[in-house]
Amino acid sequence: MTVSPQVEGLFDPATFTVTYVVHTGCGSECVVIDSVLDYDPKSGRTRTTSADRVVEFVSRNALKVKWILETHAHADHLSAAPYLRSKLGGQIAIGDHITEVQGKFKAIFNLEPEFRLDGSQFDVLLKEDEEFTAGDLVGKVLFVPGHTPACVAYQFEDAVFVGDTLFMPDVGTARCDFPGGDARALYASTRKILSLPDDTRLFMCHDYPPNGRPVRFETTVAEQKAHNIHVSEGISEDEFVAMRTKRDATLDMPVLMLPAVQINIRAGNLPPVEANGVAYAKIPLNLL
Repeated sequence: MTVSPQVEGLFDPATFTVTYVVHTGCGSECVVIDSVLDYDPKSGRTRTTSADRVVEFVSRNALKVKWILETHAHADHLSAAPYLRSKLGGQIAIGDHITEVQGKFKAIFNLEPEFRLDGSQFDVLLKEDEEFTAGDLVGKVLFVPGHTPACVAYQFEDAVFVGDTLFMPDVGTARCDFPGGDARALYASTRKILSLPDDTRLFMCHDYPPNGRPVRFETTVAEQKAHNIHVSEGISEDEFVAMRTKRDATLDMPVLMLPAVQINIRAGNLPPVEANGVAYAKIPLNLL
């Protein structure tokens, strides 16, 4: 028997990221989606303040973590998946196209020869349309490339966690100019999501509130089709690609992209420690 999911969204104002805990009530199995490891780019220090909010919510509700899911290898925050697994259990999973992203960024960061391009840093690689369970929850993997070539969304009954495929209607869509990004693929991915029933609940991975509005990260297919400034009904693929290409050319690199991507393609694990016992993130100079 499937049950409509209950959703707890935990917003991290430093990275504008929403971490979700999806469950069916106190004592049930649950999944965690897109967790955050706090990172100070000025000092290189990590903290677990955001992740500990997840631990507290899970513990307070006697939930049992079955899955720790990533929608993609994020460029704007570090994943706390290994920390959460150490505290709460569960398996770390991502879409199986992560191997494409690993291949692109191993070269960019000139990672150690031992870094494998088979996704084995994650516990499980999920395939397009694959179903998985957590107690009474039944999840389905939706392949939605464009922002990256490996992006997935997760559907649980009437709730879909879209990653960076869509933002709130007054924000639009994510950029497509990272290695492997593709605006035409993103347009097709938005259409896949917007072909779901109008009352489908859509949960964003981020919110960047314009004009001082309060943070919001839940919307519906109907609201997106009517009001999304980039992909509402009537906007053609060519119009979207032209807009996205022009806009992306004006955007700065995300502050945390360089440390985030090289750690997130390792499933949130830090790079191997060196002879002095310290792990280092690489900064490629004059390359990107």
